[in-house]
Amino acid sequence: MASSTSYEPCSRTGEAASSRRHQSVLVGLVGTGIQASRTPALHEQEGAEQGLLYVYKLIDLEALGLNAGALPEILTAAQRFGFAGLNITHPCKQAVIPLLDELSPEAAALGAVNTVVLKDGRRVGHNTDWWGFAESFRRELSDVRCDRVVQFGAGGAGAAVAHALLTLGAGEVIIIDTNETRAADLVAALRERFGEGRASVSSSVADAMAGADGMVNTTPLGMEKYPGMAVPANLLRPELWVADIVYFPLETELLRQARACGCRTMSGGGMAVFQAVGAFQLFTGLDPDAGRMLRHFTEM
Repeated sequence: MASSTSYEPCSRTGEAASSRRHQSVLVGLVGTGIQASRTPALHEQEGAEQGLLYVYKLIDLEALGLNAGALPEILTAAQRFGFAGLNITHPCKQAVIPLLDELSPEAAALGAVNTVVLKDGRRVGHNTDWWGFAESFRRELSDVRCDRVVQFGAGGAGAAVAHALLTLGAGEVIIIDTNETRAADLVAALRERFGEGRASVSSSVADAMAGADGMVNTTPLGMEKYPGMAVPANLLRPELWVADIVYFPLETELLRQARACGCRTMSGGGMAVFQAVGAFQLFTGLDPDAGRMLRHFTEM
């Protein structure tokens, strides 16, 4: 997959790790309802393996009684306290953009940021979500048919996933979102990058699902805080493949229902790991071991 950013892992010698034993890295995750996130443990374990003093903090807006309007204060505080960067999740992936000094090509194209690097007084936004989903899809569902894919959600994560699907060769991605304006804006951006006919909006879940090869949930539905499913269970059928980007819980109600129906499924675990691989590299300048991070996630 072509990208201006590479997240390929490489091996590190014990001697190199030893030379970094006293190098410290402080990063964090900003979002709502993130107490169950496995991202801190993923980063900290890989940091330890690389010989770093790596600390990953949760900045849970819900727990702090805040909302996305607190982002300016949070970014300023992170810079003052020496954070190397911040991961950004729901509902801040688009709200953070006006507060940044620069965007990577991927983040600019997607209009969504999940990683902010803080260095030399500057805030640079990146997007590792799209590569994370693409890498997980390549490993788990590379042989499925993708002529027509229905995607639920047109937010920051949805923009990344739709980009990944079309980059991987999906014929058409049909976007369904409760905010039809947001869905239309995403489709317009996708058409500009990938061409007419590669993306469309649908207001009928039943019609869209009837002719689909697969579907992806990029909404928060299925999280512990947002129980439920984006699609009625009676629209699932064995011929469909079903992917979910939610990873806590790892088995969402959607995936449980899909498996019961005989569908091939993909959880959000792979995307969570591979976006973390990209973010770790951006924060530290070091190449993480993706296989090791995947094993650690599985153990958790």
